[in-house]
Amino acid sequence: MSDVQSTQSKQFQLSRNAFGKLIYTAVGDDEVHEGVVPVRAFPIAAPDVGIALVSTDGRELAWIEKLSDLPDAIRLLLEEELANREFLPEITQIKHVSVFASPSTWTVATNRGDALLVLKGEEDIRRIGESALIIADTHGIQFLIRDLKKLDKHSRKLLDRFL
Repeated sequence: MSDVQSTQSKQFQLSRNAFGKLIYTAVGDDEVHEGVVPVRAFPIAAPDVGIALVSTDGRELAWIEKLSDLPDAIRLLLEEELANREFLPEITQIKHVSVFASPSTWTVATNRGDALLVLKGEEDIRRIGESALIIADTHGIQFLIRDLKKLDKHSRKLLDRFL
């Protein structure tokens, strides 16, 4: 178990039980919570800033300003838990689009490997801020384009047909 000082000046320990669930223990009052969940305040804009540890009944137990401020053991536990909980592949390239109408099948390269997604309508492409997009496929998987400007020219040209 590792201790960490939260921004609320409340020390706690974090560990995993035999079933892989996170165990939160408040130092001093021995308050123990099994199955805590880390929740990002800004998962796309600032994924490493503002993380709440939430109990199974939805109560915030601790607030962490920055993951990088945590001891390595705690940070790694939280990063692992967040990665398991949040599946948001990031599109790095749009290789091919079957048709420029809906529905269409897209072949994309992501940070998790190549993928096929089926876009049922233009309304499934949502803008997040000035240069980010979330694209939802027919299976409910959401894909992120973090920065439109960083896509290659061919990818932007294909995407422009749907925006």
